[in-house]
Amino acid sequence: MFTRYILPAIAVGTLVFALLQMTKAQQKPAPVSPAIEPGKSPYLKQLAGAGIVEPETENIAVGSHVPGVVSRVFVKVGDLVEPDQRLFELDDRYQRAELEVRKAMQASSEATVQKLKEAPRRDERPIYDAKILESEVNLRDLTQQYERLKRIADTKSISEDELDRRQMSSELAKAQMAKVRADTKLWEAGTWAPDLEIARAALAQTIAQRKQTEVDLTRLTAKAPRAKWKPGPGGTEVPDDARVKYKVLQVSIRPGEYVGAAAGQALIVLGYDGHLHVRADIDENDIVRFRPNLAGVAKPRGNPDVEFPLAFVRVEPYVIPKRSLTGANTERVDTRVLQVIYSIDTKGQSLYVGQQMDVFLNAAEK
Repeated sequence: MFTRYILPAIAVGTLVFALLQMTKAQQKPAPVSPAIEPGKSPYLKQLAGAGIVEPETENIAVGSHVPGVVSRVFVKVGDLVEPDQRLFELDDRYQRAELEVRKAMQASSEATVQKLKEAPRRDERPIYDAKILESEVNLRDLTQQYERLKRIADTKSISEDELDRRQMSSELAKAQMAKVRADTKLWEAGTWAPDLEIARAALAQTIAQRKQTEVDLTRLTAKAPRAKWKPGPGGTEVPDDARVKYKVLQVSIRPGEYVGAAAGQALIVLGYDGHLHVRADIDENDIVRFRPNLAGVAKPRGNPDVEFPLAFVRVEPYVIPKRSLTGANTERVDTRVLQVIYSIDTKGQSLYVGQQMDVFLNAAEK
């Protein structure tokens, strides 16, 4: 009975199960809709690219002139700062101590120059007169002694060596008196001009060293850059009175942290966000179809139902390697893009610096 009825039934059931599984395996899965619909272009003929929101001034990465330890941070994220306003300060104790040394050296050099300018001192006259009188008296004394011994030299009571020593002492006193008179005349002449110039040069050097230390001291304080410049007298440029305010977008330092002077190190990021721009990347294959002043819209990632009108500002004429990769298998790492800057009308809605946008340009315009 098992062989006649049960075994065939098992075989038929197994065959049915296999057919059902093969049928299910060959069926295509139902398409899965994305959690958030991507932005769609409103134009029939379009240029599309990825964009990123940035301030009108672009992102200003404020670094440090010199390495050091942060002592104070004067701003926080969201603050509005004016040009030349302090942002952060490094420890300045060593530079302040060095500045005191420079000031003391300058004071010493100034005193030296003043001393040379006021020479000769009138109150030193009695000293030189006394030295002249002393040398004259000493010369007369030694000369008289030599003359007395010379008169009695024939009596053989003194030796020739003694007489020679007396003569040389008299001549030495005469030379000393001449030296004293020459020193007095040199004192009366005052400061020699080259000596005064040397002292003035030393003073100028100490002043320059003090100013150098003062500059080093100011470099320890990072300030917001000047916003705008306008032509001044003589072809120079002066700060514009109409100053804008920057918004602090990011603060990456805290008191007590050590910072270096490495290039590209963004310690504080500033930007004037009164007017926002979108930096759109146009693929190198689409550059031939791009023209300035094309109308366009931008849609924020994650909210494709909202679109913002764009107004052309400028083209960055240097084609650069693409840095924002989507991960698609058709995308090449060596793709290059042309960056185009558009002004965006936010219509009172909130957009944030650094937010990604889908940019669509109307390529049908002539």
